[in-house]
Amino acid sequence: MTIHTLDTGLFKLDGGAMFGVVPKSMWQKLNPPDANNMCTWALRCLLIEDGGRLLLIDNGIGDKQDEKFRGHFYLHGDDTLEKSLRKRGFTSADVTDVFLTHLHFDHCGGSVRRRPDGGLELAFPNATYWSNEDHWNWAVTPNPREKASFLRENILPIQESGHLQFVEAQGGVPAALPQFGEIIRADGHTEKMMVPLMRYKGRTLAFMADLLPSAGHIPLPYVMSYDMRPLVTMAEKGAVLRRAADENWVLLLEHDPTHEACTVQHTDKGVRLAETLRLADL
Repeated sequence: MTIHTLDTGLFKLDGGAMFGVVPKSMWQKLNPPDANNMCTWALRCLLIEDGGRLLLIDNGIGDKQDEKFRGHFYLHGDDTLEKSLRKRGFTSADVTDVFLTHLHFDHCGGSVRRRPDGGLELAFPNATYWSNEDHWNWAVTPNPREKASFLRENILPIQESGHLQFVEAQGGVPAALPQFGEIIRADGHTEKMMVPLMRYKGRTLAFMADLLPSAGHIPLPYVMSYDMRPLVTMAEKGAVLRRAADENWVLLLEHDPTHEACTVQHTDKGVRLAETLRLADL
């Protein structure tokens, strides 16, 4: 099995929203904002080669949204998902499985693309798309606060195509996804977000999705205002970080603009950053 990180571009989000109740005087040292208080974040995905299978975990925002939408999030950078796939010798047609940690637009927007005639089609036509039923139902009948993150054009075409499969929300790992040793379910950020764990080169890797957007979010109070249940996030994050420190996991960071991955350690102040690293250096 070979695992790669894939960069799909950069975007901006309000720094206060990304760090919640933490004062700007503290968080601006971690990710300096621009004049509009916007900070730059990555849209980083994971690609797993395993025999004849090519598994993609999340896929960024994609490119089908209009300029008004793109302007809200200041999409920039030279990287796209297709470019990153080509650098690894693949195209979207080679992807056999797309695992979606959750269905917010910055994690699943690349699932569906726009045809030249303006219609929508799967961006990975030969792939099975994986979600879980509880999260899927949460996304297609969204609450008012989260509705802007669940875009129907990113989600419904997957089901309509017949390519959608569900991981059991409270169960283990499906036999069809042997690359994962465990899938952690988390309810703080959104209902039944999934954090997959993999064994790779003798280490446990965890693709942290929005349970830990960046290395700067390791301290427990550093919780995004986007989270539906911030106290639940703190408990879930704390439990995962303690395991990660105990077992020397490598935490893969989807939104950190600088660091692909990190490790953590126990300190007298709680779990804190140990080191940052690149997946290719393992």
